[in-house]
Amino acid sequence: QVQLVESGGDLVQPGGSLRLSCAASGIPFWLTTMGWYRQAPGKEREVVAHITGSDSRNYADFVKGRFTISRDNAKNTVYLQMNSLKPEDTAVYYCNIYPRAMAYWGKGTLVTVSS
Repeated sequence: QVQLVESGGDLVQPGGSLRLSCAASGIPFWLTTMGWYRQAPGKEREVVAHITGSDSRNYADFVKGRFTISRDNAKNTVYLQMNSLKPEDTAVYYCNIYPRAMAYWGKGTLVTVSS
C-alpha cells in the first residue's frame, strides 16, 4: 500500500527557512524519481523540484537558488530545504513520483510565508 506523509510546514516570515520531509512507503523508493509539488490557493498544482534515485536534481525557475531537494534512500525520505522564502511560496506542499504523479496524494504540508 502506497503512503506519502509530508511534514515540516509552518508559518514563517519572509526571508525565513523551512525544511520539509516526505516519508514514502509502498514504492521502490531507491529507483524512483521523486518530486515536490505545491498548490497555492486558487491555483493549479505545480512542480517545484525533482530528484532521481541517483541524486540528479532539477528545479523550477521560481525556486532556483533558494530551494534544495535531497533524499535519503535508507530512510525512504525526500527533503526540501527552503531558504529566502517569499509570500508567493505560500502553498500546500506535496511529494509524489515524477514525472507522472500517482493518482494517490498525501495530505501535504502547509507553508505560509507572511509577516
